[in-house]
Amino acid sequence: MGQSTIRGGRFTYVNDVNGGPPEAIDFHNIFVPNRCRMSHFCTYAVVLAISGFLSLHNPQGTLVAVTFWSFIIAGFLLWVSLRRQIKKAESVIILAAFGVQLETMFRSGRTVRRFVPISKILKPVLVECVTPFSCYWSLSLIVRGEEELLPVFKGLYPPVKMLVPIWKALCVAIANGECNPTLDDTLPSGEIGS
Repeated sequence: MGQSTIRGGRFTYVNDVNGGPPEAIDFHNIFVPNRCRMSHFCTYAVVLAISGFLSLHNPQGTLVAVTFWSFIIAGFLLWVSLRRQIKKAESVIILAAFGVQLETMFRSGRTVRRFVPISKILKPVLVECVTPFSCYWSLSLIVRGEEELLPVFKGLYPPVKMLVPIWKALCVAIANGECNPTLDDTLPSGEIGS
């Protein structure tokens, strides 16, 4: 049917709607460009430089052993950091008749999926989260039988302009009379474009 894209900061939001029986399948993907490889390379280079400096100033003369172990440790730290990173950030797949599937794909190839039946979702909410160091918007689901909100995006904090279309699509899919998909009353006027 159609595809729309929003780019902002380090995130790219893509909405792809595939029509078909019995209902339309609505894909909402938030991608992170693959810019982090350079930062990991720099981290690896710094660790190697520090270990080389330590091995040159080693009075016992165990240059080879220290260099070998520094390569092993630096490689392991790089492997751990790359493994935990999210590659294709996170996706929300809305199957209007069935439910919502939340996906997270990691750089290692591992994909974590969670399916929430539409009958269990009470309401999607946009929440402003404030920490001592930052302030960001989060999209969460109020799920029947759960004590806590279910965050839609667990690893990333996309801007509110990318969360609003997903929130509206969830409101339409749930067809809950209490969820009014207009943000004029809930957000400050300058907040939607940020």
